[in-house]
Amino acid sequence: MKRFILAIDQGTTSTRALLVDASGKIVASASRPVECLYPHPGWVEVKADQLFVSLVDVVNEVLIVSGHRLEEIAAMGITNQRETALVWDKQGRAIHNAIVWQSKQTAPLCDAKKEAIDLVKAKTGLLMNPYFSASKIAFILDAVPGAREKAKRGELYAGTVDSYLIYRLTEGRCFYSDETNACRTLLYDIHRLDYDQELLDLWDIPRCMLPEVKPSISDFGEATFFGKGLRILGVAGDQQSALFGQGCLKSGEGKNTYGTGCFMLLNTGERPVESKHGLLTTLACRTGDKPCYALEGSVLVGGAVVQWLRDQLRLFKESSDSEEYALRCPDTGGVYVVPSFVGMGTPYWDDEARGAIFGLTRGSDRHNIARAALYSIAYQSKDVIETMKKEAGLDLSFLKADGGASANSLLMQFQADILGTKVVLPRFRETTALGAAYLAGLGASFFPSREDIASLNPIEKTFVPKMSQEERDNLYRGWLKAVEATRVYKP
Repeated sequence: MKRFILAIDQGTTSTRALLVDASGKIVASASRPVECLYPHPGWVEVKADQLFVSLVDVVNEVLIVSGHRLEEIAAMGITNQRETALVWDKQGRAIHNAIVWQSKQTAPLCDAKKEAIDLVKAKTGLLMNPYFSASKIAFILDAVPGAREKAKRGELYAGTVDSYLIYRLTEGRCFYSDETNACRTLLYDIHRLDYDQELLDLWDIPRCMLPEVKPSISDFGEATFFGKGLRILGVAGDQQSALFGQGCLKSGEGKNTYGTGCFMLLNTGERPVESKHGLLTTLACRTGDKPCYALEGSVLVGGAVVQWLRDQLRLFKESSDSEEYALRCPDTGGVYVVPSFVGMGTPYWDDEARGAIFGLTRGSDRHNIARAALYSIAYQSKDVIETMKKEAGLDLSFLKADGGASANSLLMQFQADILGTKVVLPRFRETTALGAAYLAGLGASFFPSREDIASLNPIEKTFVPKMSQEERDNLYRGWLKAVEATRVYKP
């Protein structure tokens, strides 16, 4: 009897596996850390084999710990860190470390192609930035002797983490990616839903080395590495998977993931919205015949500011202590923390901005700074959300939240207050992995319909705005002044 869906969440620093039953309940989970490598300043890489080994480990552990068998699993779903790129041979052996989405090592390649910025934006909805996969694939082909010649002869494969894992799980029989990952490569036209030859020529990447692209709910092959009968029926990039896991299936519904950074996605339905203010236009998971689009905004330093309070300022020992620590003062005392440690994301995209603290007085103390640092996460998210509302012409009746920092009630209440919008938290916070489970479950008819998805992870807690409009406007005006002052200062 098929009783479960197996979901894999292959992230930047860990790989997780969940067993999910027909009611949407997580019955077992397992996790393995993934070690990032930093061969040069600004470079971030990971060993490709470690990605696959960590997947195998968590699948075995979740089955052993739960006491269930592979035969009880109806389907597998995969969600993954997006933009991270690999190149491998027919045996599945990577010819170079995977280059992680965070890595800046391909910035010179992007700078050399600035004349194509408008072309890239029009076709892909993205920016010309080392964040995305194309420059990483080009870098590997240049770095490994003979790689370009082998690629042109069809002897090498390239793709994002999902396609690599599918290839390894199916023992080389299947080479697929899904739309939500393909659209992050700078090679995929999100309007025609196909690779674009002009973009392929721009990066000198042969089309024959790229995976076939399918909708997120599709048959991606049989995971014969584990034996017969386990099919991969759902695949999505992590943020689109979280959007789906939150049940944001209609135009105007959005979620914010409060992780190391914050990623806000707003479902815009069948209509791609072109951004003029630093948002990305991207594909979301679709369940029907027509594509689904979303607007995406990025906060570069979200929960990482809590790590900064913990590790650099040493205000507390555990990140979970940040709320109690900040509550030792009634407010910020007029202090603003702008945590632009690595520049600023949406809507500013200022790589040169650096962090700063404003509004200090003789009475300011470390508790004011801690509270202001937490508030900075909400302010940055408001920057993104206000931009989205203007560009999409959609109002946000409520914001769905997930990610580690969403457990901080002080932050969530302030987010509701500064937005003037309800913030809701789901019962199960593992929404990224759950999104993959829901996709695979729909593909296997394990879950009856997309309408049932929202009921599988109901709202557990709602934060209702309590702040007056006048106070909200005054606080946000102060934030915008602090941001502007930060961007004026260039070290």
